[in-house]
Amino acid sequence: MYLPAQFEETRSEVLRELMREHPFATLVGHGKDGLAANHLPLHLAAETGPFGALQGHVARANPLWQEFADKDVLVIFQGPQAYVTPSWYETKRLHGKAVPTWNYAVVHARGRLRAIDDPDWLRRQLETLVARHEADFAEPWQIADAPPDYIDKMLGAIVGIEIIITELKGKWKISQNQPPANRVGVVAGLRQQGSADARAMAELVAGTLTA
Repeated sequence: MYLPAQFEETRSEVLRELMREHPFATLVGHGKDGLAANHLPLHLAAETGPFGALQGHVARANPLWQEFADKDVLVIFQGPQAYVTPSWYETKRLHGKAVPTWNYAVVHARGRLRAIDDPDWLRRQLETLVARHEADFAEPWQIADAPPDYIDKMLGAIVGIEIIITELKGKWKISQNQPPANRVGVVAGLRQQGSADARAMAELVAGTLTA
């Protein structure tokens, strides 16, 4: 990842928060046919290892758990992103020297993947995943709501994976390279867009004005 110093985010709590809030990740590794990418939700177990561990599962039919096992992989977490028009810049009105860009926040996590073919570990991982993502529902679904024999069958169709993180890098490209007047314009413009990503990016840019 190209990472100019002005866009580098090194605070572990900030990186971890993005990973928790945007858990649907892209896992990239090298399989028998070359580079391969898989998309799946991953749970951050922050207490495991120096940087935490990523835990999840894949279908048993997915070759990932065999081809990537005991190999280094890259996991990408994508946070808020938004197009930025130069029409929001004060400098565009002054001299016209401005071009469009794209703002975004991402985390790259590296580590070695371990395949876990253990029903007890899988059940614990699934309970954690379900509890996290059902928490906001009025009537949260629980694994116990399904028939035990059905759950046992489902468990047999998946394999767990765990990646002990050895390196974390964050890139927050949020208009830090623009003068304050331009950033004020970006915040106002994004807030008018209405999408969740635009609103979230507006708050990130606004944070650079008060830091």
